[in-house]
Amino acid sequence: MSATKEMNHVIGISAYYHDSAAALITDGQVTKAAAEERFSRQKNDATFPHQALNYCLSNLDIADVSAFVFYEKPFLKFERLLETYMAYAPRGFGQFRHSITAWMNQKLFLKQTLKKELSIAANLKISELPPLLFTQHHQSHAASAYYCSPYQEAAVLCVDGVGEWATTSAWQGVGNELRPLWQINFPHSIGLLYSAFTYYCGFEVNSGEYKLMGLAPYGKPIYSDVIQEHLIDIKSDGTFRLNMDYFDFCTGLKMINTRFEELFGRPARKPETNISQFDMDVAASIQQVTEVVMMRLASTLQSETQSHQLCLAGGVALNCVSNGKLRRQNLFREVWAQPAAGDAGGAIGAALCAWHEKHPGTPRDVSADGMQNCLLGPSYDQDEIITAIDAASIKAEQLEWQPLYETVADLLASGQVIAWYQGRSEFGPRALGSRSILGDARNETIQKTMNLKVKNRESFRPFAPIVLAEEVSNYFDSNAMSPFMSFVEYVKPSHLVQSSSTSTGIDRVNDIRSTIPAVTHIDNSARLQTVTQQQNPKLHGLLSAFHAKTNCPVLINTSFNVRDEPIVETPANAIECFLKSGIDVLVMDRYLIRKKH
Repeated sequence: MSATKEMNHVIGISAYYHDSAAALITDGQVTKAAAEERFSRQKNDATFPHQALNYCLSNLDIADVSAFVFYEKPFLKFERLLETYMAYAPRGFGQFRHSITAWMNQKLFLKQTLKKELSIAANLKISELPPLLFTQHHQSHAASAYYCSPYQEAAVLCVDGVGEWATTSAWQGVGNELRPLWQINFPHSIGLLYSAFTYYCGFEVNSGEYKLMGLAPYGKPIYSDVIQEHLIDIKSDGTFRLNMDYFDFCTGLKMINTRFEELFGRPARKPETNISQFDMDVAASIQQVTEVVMMRLASTLQSETQSHQLCLAGGVALNCVSNGKLRRQNLFREVWAQPAAGDAGGAIGAALCAWHEKHPGTPRDVSADGMQNCLLGPSYDQDEIITAIDAASIKAEQLEWQPLYETVADLLASGQVIAWYQGRSEFGPRALGSRSILGDARNETIQKTMNLKVKNRESFRPFAPIVLAEEVSNYFDSNAMSPFMSFVEYVKPSHLVQSSSTSTGIDRVNDIRSTIPAVTHIDNSARLQTVTQQQNPKLHGLLSAFHAKTNCPVLINTSFNVRDEPIVETPANAIECFLKSGIDVLVMDRYLIRKKH
């Protein structure tokens, strides 16, 4: 990778698989990032991120952009496609024909396609564009984790489905140098194995993995030995190989084959059908196997690097249950997971790779949050909010901040569901208090209300708690900060209550387990988000007002969207979602809108 310009502004791009995004790096710092789905309103939008790119280019002269950087190398992916087909030929010709058509029409000449799209976005001739550079997929993941972390030195572990060839890779970062150590190649992939079970349990691949993780605590890992005996060979150092006799993703258009289904004695669950105890036990089993792999890989990496810090990226780094267990194992003193660990975050990593390669001697500033609390998306001013309110012909109250906090705290305490829309939108899959739906964590029935009447999603899905950082150790078995919902922790025993319920299966979701039942999962765990006044003063102000009124510093925080839709972006998106859902009150900036009005 090389470029002739001084690299002050670099734009990274991810596209054409899922979760397209664009990110702007200025003087080595992430300043803007957005996923295309937030603008297009198409969930997991994979198309070229025109609108996200336009956002990154806003208030920036294209002449000041040193380079565009794509997050992977398409020719290496094409090489994998060909070699995989040659290895399995003539089996898999149907998938090969399907894939090769897409490659010949679009992806094989991706460099020219990208230049064409960039010229449209920049309104320039192709010859006038800044250089277009490419990084490798896992290099982008590793850079997004290490360069955004608060560490001057760290081991880096990237685990996902597959990039070009790599499915798992290890790195070591020192200063602003990121050095590759080793990798595991396709088709041997813990990410694809987890996705295979996502498919088998009736959820959608590349988006339903969260559901499988949430379902796992309802089951027992009774199939863990079966998985390790037949599907994956895990070595003592964490490296592994899949038994491809049971999978179809190399040669067909499905994740698994009939032999996989025969191994477990049942065909794949059809989407939207009843979830059985079998599904719960299968989910628990693959979750346990995934944790075994991650613990062993991390242990090996620590032995090799002798590092005290670990950075995580890749889709598997979104498995916050595994992350939490890894942090509690104390293999490393500190663990940091990139909050946009999937492909969207690769846009950040790609741009950071280019910037640091061009500035090899520039010290990294790790004193500030490299992800800016994930508040990297657009913000909308008061005039834009008022325009959206007027266009919807709805009534709004405008309050000063402290009265607003106290009013909303009262509404939450009375059982109402609040949509909270403030400032810049978050980058990544999780709402962290800018595009959020909030509820009272003490309320015994609100989880069911929010799942079925607000989010329109499965009843077993847990909700995450947000808690005042200064109060976290009073409610959870941890005093570690978790600003990005990257780690699962456990509710403190002093807040647990004994349930007399005789419920079974999914119905156990309604059992009361703690003093904050709405955010306590079936195994007494919670995907924790801590909030400081410095990170998010408005959310901290609201939590503080709720704490003062209720003596509880914990609220539910879930993303401001309904099922199968991206998180809201604009004020108009927010109003539309509010009006068509069971949300009681919408707060945008200092404007409070009640559904009854």
